[in-house]
Amino acid sequence: MTQLPQTRGTLTPDRALSDLTWLRVGGPAEWLYQPADEADLAEFLRDLPGETPVFAMGVGSNLIVRDGGLKGVVIRLGRGFNAICVQGNRVIAGAAALDAHVAKKAAEAGVDLTFLRTIPGSIGGAVRMNAGCYGSYVKDHLIEVRAVTRGGDPVTVPAADLNLAYRQSQIPEGMVILEATFEAPSGDPAALEARMGDQIAKRDASQPTKDRSAGSTFRNPAGFSSTGKADDSHELKAWKLIDEAGMRGAKIGGAQMSPMHSNFLINAGGATADDLEKLGEEVRKRVFQTSGITLEWEIMRVGDCTPK
Repeated sequence: MTQLPQTRGTLTPDRALSDLTWLRVGGPAEWLYQPADEADLAEFLRDLPGETPVFAMGVGSNLIVRDGGLKGVVIRLGRGFNAICVQGNRVIAGAAALDAHVAKKAAEAGVDLTFLRTIPGSIGGAVRMNAGCYGSYVKDHLIEVRAVTRGGDPVTVPAADLNLAYRQSQIPEGMVILEATFEAPSGDPAALEARMGDQIAKRDASQPTKDRSAGSTFRNPAGFSSTGKADDSHELKAWKLIDEAGMRGAKIGGAQMSPMHSNFLINAGGATADDLEKLGEEVRKRVFQTSGITLEWEIMRVGDCTPK
């Protein structure tokens, strides 16, 4: 097992990750590291052998950890990294702050980051995936991030240097985001709250929010997310292609494409990571056969396939 530096944080060997992901599947981390604070994280990464893999994990809302688990160190930021501060039209949010909490705190201060309200997960993951919905994306509002490099150096990175695009970014390997600074227009707090209420109602009416899922499974080939507006086009939307391939409700083991929303892969009970990934790959195969389009995974899949 990897020899690790001393830390003031918490290090847990062979830590199961299934209970830390929304899909509740997957093997253990060789080590799970929860840093005490920013200085502890920087020192740990500085002293960690360069060949040791590092994976920064959020709240596991957009993640399949394969059944064989993850080698090296999984880093999970805790409560000391979830502060939210509003300064005028700027919102500074810790990487561990939940997207929904950031939206609500901003709205209370009259700042419009309402698009974050229905996005599952935390701010670090939202930046990494350039999360978005209703026609707005992290890229539209992000000013900069503070982070620690794999070598343990603190850096401030302008948003432009992250090359944010639809559901992707170019964050250097092993870099851990600490906080993000956003800028957004002003709005009436009551109106912003009402808008978020409408968004929640729409989401709950159309998505399997009570099931174990990881949000949208595949990126829309159209290259953008749903706008939520009446004139929203459904051409080249992943759910429509999945429907046309006859895969709504399809099952493998305990994995199922949700009957409610066919672009949601759910753990219907007792699924393994292998079940989920196999079903996803079968969907991709069928969609290609019927449409000639190759769906790209939106859910991040990490780790080894074979259990220890």
